[in-house]
Amino acid sequence: MAFLALGINHKTASVDIRERVAFTPEQMVEALQQLCSVTPSSEAAILSTCNRSELYLHQDCLQADRVLQWLADYHRLSLDELRQCAYVHADEQAVRHMMRVASGLDSLVLGEPQILGQMKSAYAVAREAGTIGPLLGRLFQATFSTAKTVRTDTAIGENPVSVAFAAVSLAKQIFSRLENSQALLIGAGETITLVARHLHEQGVKRIVVANRTLERARTLADELGARAVLLSEIPDELVHSDIVISSTASQLPILGKGAVERALKLRKHKPMFMVDIAVPRDIEPQVGELEDVYLYTVDDLHEVVEENLKSRQGAARAAEDLVSLGADEFMARLRELAAVDVLKAYRQQAERLRDEELAKAQRLLQNGGSAEDVLAQLARGLTNKLLHAPSVQLKRLSADGRLDALAVAQELFALDETKK
Repeated sequence: MAFLALGINHKTASVDIRERVAFTPEQMVEALQQLCSVTPSSEAAILSTCNRSELYLHQDCLQADRVLQWLADYHRLSLDELRQCAYVHADEQAVRHMMRVASGLDSLVLGEPQILGQMKSAYAVAREAGTIGPLLGRLFQATFSTAKTVRTDTAIGENPVSVAFAAVSLAKQIFSRLENSQALLIGAGETITLVARHLHEQGVKRIVVANRTLERARTLADELGARAVLLSEIPDELVHSDIVISSTASQLPILGKGAVERALKLRKHKPMFMVDIAVPRDIEPQVGELEDVYLYTVDDLHEVVEENLKSRQGAARAAEDLVSLGADEFMARLRELAAVDVLKAYRQQAERLRDEELAKAQRLLQNGGSAEDVLAQLARGLTNKLLHAPSVQLKRLSADGRLDALAVAQELFALDETKK
């Protein structure tokens, strides 16, 4: 019996390789069923994200090479190419790895919360495909429980460690209810896209995207149900905007002190939160001198991110301890399960011997034997039969020099306690 976790991630493989090894949602069910049919894997799940592709397996005997060969064949890679960037974890290390991944300890952004949801989706898809059984199922549930404990008992996910998320978090400190605010986002690049998504997740329904080209602005706006405008329309939008976040490649400032001052007058000095993520700056520094304006630069955000990253790294040490505890507890429960079949067989054997001796006793009573003699013979016969097989085996093992077996028997039958 063996658990196996193998795959590639952002630390071991380039983007090019990760793209080639990724599984699309449409491939997942067929890939899982094929994986179980052509490799010695009785249970399987696949986690595939932009930063990692991992297989989680249960096998009767460990055969990682056959699984790697299947993965290489499935994605039309050479086995040597895959081996150079793949990692393999077995048994307790596989358990520990899954729990670290689910807890965000192995992520590109330490402590990011999305990975737990992605692992839950991988589990759900594997159940749908019929490739999750009792053992891998137990491991996933233990993994989810450990990850939840890490989230609850540590601060690993509390502080933002991306510039985009830091900007939105600062906005929440200025406005108690973001959903009542309007946001003006200037630019349509990667950072603004992340900012827009974070704002949308926080319930901001009124978002305006301003860009040099309307088509690019519309692409982002359509994704979030926002409005797209040109840069020339910014002065009109400023009046209604509580949050202004800018990140463009412009070499000259897009927002000057005068434009913001005019907007504030029309807003009757209602506070305005502004973040300039661009380098060179999009917003003139003098804007920060205005009352009712809270202006932050990319340097301010980097300081927040750096401080929060240190906080997460401290929390990560506590999280690692919780993962170790979760892995140890799961392996202990698994070892307990291994005894179930033996205990079941031993009980069936004891019940069979009991029934045989009881039938003998009943026949003796029917033939006129005294109850006292029959009970004594029943007790003696049952004791002899229950002790016969262990006695024979212990003598044989002792003759073979297996003194360890005698020590185990001493512990198994609690013989030391009988001396007290």
